[in-house]
Amino acid sequence: MTTSQAPDDTRPPDFRQTEALAPEHAHLDTLDVPGLVRAFTDDQLRAVQAAQAAAPALSRAVEAALPRLQRGGRLVYAGAGTSGRLGVLDATELTPTFSWPVERAVPLIAGGEKAIREAVEGAEDDAELGAADVRAAGVGPDDVVLCLAASGTTPYPRGAARQARALGALTVGMANNPGAPLLAEVDCPVLLDTGPEVISGSTRLKAGTAQKIALNTLSSALMVRLGKVYGNLMVDVRASNTKLEARALRLVQHGAGVDEPAARAALTAAGGQVKTAIVMLRRGVGADEAARLLDGVQGHARAALDGPGEVTG
Repeated sequence: MTTSQAPDDTRPPDFRQTEALAPEHAHLDTLDVPGLVRAFTDDQLRAVQAAQAAAPALSRAVEAALPRLQRGGRLVYAGAGTSGRLGVLDATELTPTFSWPVERAVPLIAGGEKAIREAVEGAEDDAELGAADVRAAGVGPDDVVLCLAASGTTPYPRGAARQARALGALTVGMANNPGAPLLAEVDCPVLLDTGPEVISGSTRLKAGTAQKIALNTLSSALMVRLGKVYGNLMVDVRASNTKLEARALRLVQHGAGVDEPAARAALTAAGGQVKTAIVMLRRGVGADEAARLLDGVQGHARAALDGPGEVTG
């Protein structure tokens, strides 16, 4: 059996609760607008509950992924349809929020970039395509591959998972059905048990919400552990527009306990680097020395501030 071939799965398709009918919503089309809105919003609570139940599995995934990323590995996302688009979203947002290098967040979606906006016929049904995309991305032992499928049966992310595992990468699988085969094919399975949808089979609803929560949680927890946050301040934000420039200024003011002119001067001297500016102000050093202190502790602002001479401001 090659790495892209799916093992025999003789279970009946009705094991997938994401495809089941929700009897309590059998008359959805007769509801007035307030009733429709209430049905959709109330059902989202199940997504939160599913993500909360998955917290131990997410913790294990973070702990397993962290050493690989510390060695320079990448986050690689593999999915189809809504799951694939959620992977693209999470990968894309890591750069402006945490200055995570673009080349270290690699989204793979069945059908390629076109599939972000359009359905690409048959792409998600091709396990070998998932495997080929993983190979083309140059996945290796330091990478973390997140394989996403609401059903947990989709061939594309399953092919990606098996190929990534064969290449020595850490594999994390997220699926919304207990007993989903994807969860048995990865190192770190994350079950998000959301049950039937308000609109039967429309997993862009609470199944997708649960995946978004889980992805937010996993990637954000990793970024905190990698030193991208000081306190709860996103001190590695990339100030790429006016809004973010103003945010960076407020972060320096708050993080260093200084007024706006002092924060602006430090931020300018630090080349717009929030973390560097905070260390400058709190340690009473120049930009070069602040950068050196940060480099010596792998970019962790709190550790850089623990040395002698900290100004408590």
